Amino acid sequence: MQRHPALRRTGSGRSRMARRGLVARSASTGEPVDTTIRLNQGERVRAVLNSSLVALALIVLVGVFGIASPYFLTSANLFRVVQQVAVVAVLAVGQAMVIITGGIDLSEAAVVPLAAVVAAMVMNSQHSVAAGVAAGVLTGAVVGTVNGLLVTRLKLPPFIATLATFSAADGSALLLTGGQPVFNIPPAFSSFGSGGVLGIPYMTLVALLLAILMQFVLTATPFGRHVYAVGSNPLAARLAGLRNERLLGSVYVISGLMSGIGGLLLTAYVSTAQPSEALNSELDAIAAVVIGGASLFGGEGTIWGAMLGALLLAVLNNGTDLLGISTYVQTVLLGVVVAGAVAVDNVRRRARY
Repeated sequence: MQRHPALRRTGSGRSRMARRGLVARSASTGEPVDTTIRLNQGERVRAVLNSSLVALALIVLVGVFGIASPYFLTSANLFRVVQQVAVVAVLAVGQAMVIITGGIDLSEAAVVPLAAVVAAMVMNSQHSVAAGVAAGVLTGAVVGTVNGLLVTRLKLPPFIATLATFSAADGSALLLTGGQPVFNIPPAFSSFGSGGVLGIPYMTLVALLLAILMQFVLTATPFGRHVYAVGSNPLAARLAGLRNERLLGSVYVISGLMSGIGGLLLTAYVSTAQPSEALNSELDAIAAVVIGGASLFGGEGTIWGAMLGALLLAVLNNGTDLLGISTYVQTVLLGVVVAGAVAVDNVRRRARY
């Protein structure tokens, strides 16, 4: 059987699908195609090696800041670190799913405050925490659905589509509140943001549970395996019978849901809903995912790697704060770290192909 010319050009079509193990029927020939994704030994080694390097960098940072500041390794400060990382970690879960498909979600930073103000306003008007939580999550899901439709139906590049929804969500939050914070958050909700169990903040437990769930989805379900397949080679995935548009739409909905949950966690943490809060958080989430080993070209990445990346950034920010380093310098460091991670990814890709 003659190979499709596009697959011949990429050099990764049927052979790459066989390597990842796709299980469907080819849309062009009707022949069965193995769709169970099994990472080859080289990919497994790269994933483990990258996680090990990030973990090593994290340990080094902890050691350096522990020596440089007597306050860093105190229980109160460590509690604060893992508490503050929760919102970025949740956003990184959704961002990782999108980046693995070869896309990007810039709208997260605006969906967080929009979901926060919607949830706070519903809590105040309905006097119900449950109703507010549902409204916040639903807000994130709606924006995620819009992102998915723009990407799959209108065929907009993910960068443009999510940049447009970023602007719309940002403006909506400001319109709903008149640019003013929403106060009077129910104590039962705000106490969730400050409390914890066994020295672990409730917010961090939520982030950890979501990470476990989505890591399971990515590695142990057909949906997760298809996410990797579409990110590796969209054309080959389509020829194997996968419904790329439906899968991509679902991924953006998941990212929106994570943003909605992030908005709820942030509201509980600060006990108020700020319409302009967290407007740069998408950069932290993208940085965490890239540092964790995901490729901006798609097809690679893990949720655990993104969690390690988010924790590394949280330690870096907290340690530099304790040392009195300017936030402007912190922003520069973030840019350097992200550029370095992307450069490493490019080197790995050139060596592999």
